[in-house]
Amino acid sequence: MTGSDDGDGTDGEAADRDHLVPAGVGASGRQPLIAPSTATSVQPPQQRDDAVQDQARVVGRGLTDEEKKRFALQKQMSKEMDLDDLLPQVGEFGRYQKILLWLVCLPACIPCGFCAFNQLFMADTPPHWCRTLELERLFPNMSQEHRRMLSIPLDGLNGTFKNCERYSVDWTAILKSTSPYEIEPNSSWATESCQDGWEYDMSEITSSIVIDFDLVCNRDIYPTIGLAALNTGGPVGVYFFGVINDRLGRRFSFFLCLATLIIGSICTAAAPEFWSWAVSRIIVGLTIPAIYQIPFIISLELVGPNYRSFVTVMTCLFYTLGLVLLAGVTYLVRNWVALALVTSLPFLVYFIYWWFLPESPRWLLAKGRLEEASKVLETLAAVNQQELPESFKQKLKQRMMLHRTKSEERRLKEGPSVFALCATPNMRLKTMLITLNWFANNMVYVGLSYYGPALGNNEYLSFFLSSVVEIPSYLACWVVMDWWGRRWPLSICMILSGISCIVTVLLPQDAVTATLVLYLFSKFAISASFLIIYPFAGELYPTQMRGVGIGVSGYIAGLGLILIPFITYLGRENLVLPLVIMGAISVLGGVTGLRLPETLHHSLPQTVEEGEEFGKDWSMADCIQCIPKRPATKGSCEDLAGATDNVELPSLTTPIRLPGPPVREDSPLTPLNRSFDSTVRRSFSVRGSRGSRSRLVRQASTMETPIDSTGFKMTYWF
Repeated sequence: MTGSDDGDGTDGEAADRDHLVPAGVGASGRQPLIAPSTATSVQPPQQRDDAVQDQARVVGRGLTDEEKKRFALQKQMSKEMDLDDLLPQVGEFGRYQKILLWLVCLPACIPCGFCAFNQLFMADTPPHWCRTLELERLFPNMSQEHRRMLSIPLDGLNGTFKNCERYSVDWTAILKSTSPYEIEPNSSWATESCQDGWEYDMSEITSSIVIDFDLVCNRDIYPTIGLAALNTGGPVGVYFFGVINDRLGRRFSFFLCLATLIIGSICTAAAPEFWSWAVSRIIVGLTIPAIYQIPFIISLELVGPNYRSFVTVMTCLFYTLGLVLLAGVTYLVRNWVALALVTSLPFLVYFIYWWFLPESPRWLLAKGRLEEASKVLETLAAVNQQELPESFKQKLKQRMMLHRTKSEERRLKEGPSVFALCATPNMRLKTMLITLNWFANNMVYVGLSYYGPALGNNEYLSFFLSSVVEIPSYLACWVVMDWWGRRWPLSICMILSGISCIVTVLLPQDAVTATLVLYLFSKFAISASFLIIYPFAGELYPTQMRGVGIGVSGYIAGLGLILIPFITYLGRENLVLPLVIMGAISVLGGVTGLRLPETLHHSLPQTVEEGEEFGKDWSMADCIQCIPKRPATKGSCEDLAGATDNVELPSLTTPIRLPGPPVREDSPLTPLNRSFDSTVRRSFSVRGSRGSRSRLVRQASTMETPIDSTGFKMTYWF
């Protein structure tokens, strides 16, 4: 039987029940747990409570009132340790965060754009034709242009020279009595494929892997395979560096990722033939997009909730700045070996950050490295000309005295299975729609980025424009999301992007400028939707499954990038065909996105059960509702604004008596319960802060912050 919160459990009753569980016995009853010594030589309360709770579960009874109060107190103390409560007091975005953000974290986002797209210019394909060694031997002083006119047949469709055929004649016999400058090639001559290799027009492109490895004609798909190899490494690297990021810390993960990128780039420059070059691109691909997301996470974890939107947009802008700089670098550096080194070796300077980049205090708290976390937070407060509150220091000291039991470690590692995403109808539908939208966004954004240099009359200018156009899209998206929500901006941007791509099929083949303009508008729209999909997905997945859900959707979307190089490859025969395919994918993603429920003005689902209920009653009328409606219940964002209030920590022996109806400890935490809890916290608060309501809702999903068994919030990145 479970007692109510306002019951009067006595120490005698607790003692009568405590004898049921031998000290130090875990949940399984088989593994002894050694209680760490304390100043009073008493078993730590959390370890003892863990055993009591496990035993209660075994014998089928509820917890006593005293035990429940103790658990509630520990949970309350853990919540009060959250950095989102502390940062407003020591500086959400003070001098400390500004120095690290502008000098360390944001510049660290640039390498991703460099190494994700420098391969497009390493694999430039210049005009080429079959080499004729016999003519070179007979007339060594003959110009390259004259040899081509003499030995290469014309393509009857467009009047240009063929790339992969030559005349199959005996040049020694033909030119025995005739000057090569007087003879005219005969279209009736037999032709053959290239037998002696190829010649290249190097007036514009002086060096590329296509020239060095002869990746033309029947080998012209090899550069596409190289792009697929780069994108193959991405999903593997996301998982690998995600594990390192969680287990060994953000700081170590970043420098390991940076070292991997530089080593892979050096291997790229040193590759003697194509397949070793492709393997080196897989190594580089391991770091994309990890090399961008790790400093992004560090930035988010250092600032307060009200500045995470700003940090999100700024990291996107610095990533785009990397693309803009890459356009200039590729214009100046035309040798592919030098380009591989110039776009990677300068980032060796980032290893200087080893002495300046701190470990994330959130990660340190979550891992129980409280002394290190205390030092980082004290430095943060000192640089911001603030002081850590004495109450926080006291709570930190109290937390250091508590030890995590083996059963706690097991519960920390355990969690809802990935199959929970598809276990119930509504969660299954939302997971499918989120993944489809993410897949479409990923494919179209990266596909358009790959295809940019192929459009227009200057590949460097086209790539530059396709990069610059992202900047206003991010700024516009930042404003629109806070008043119009996520669903309609996401869908409209994807649909407009798709239509702009499809319309290019109506243009004449020589309408180069018009095609480029439509392409740039499409890139603008898809870039905006690309910024929306990540926080939107995080808001739709419940907290228990947010890390796993984002990881699964992002992983499947990453697999789609392996296909996109082969779609852009189709443009060799028809320039607008890849645009039509990507446009259709974008429109499909945009239309299906309307079925997702709006999250603006709504509290975020916490449990899998709440995730199933959220949007379950979404109707067709809701799908076409353009203006987000505010929910009528109290479990909305109005309650989130006051959820960061601070309260004094009672002593461990003081019962916690909250006003209002008793709440069962084993009852599911519904939005209404959370609303009541936040209301109580505000009524007892000493100091509170209110930020933008919509921004608070959004920030909760920008990064994954589930609470582990110690109560500290930790960012899990997949």
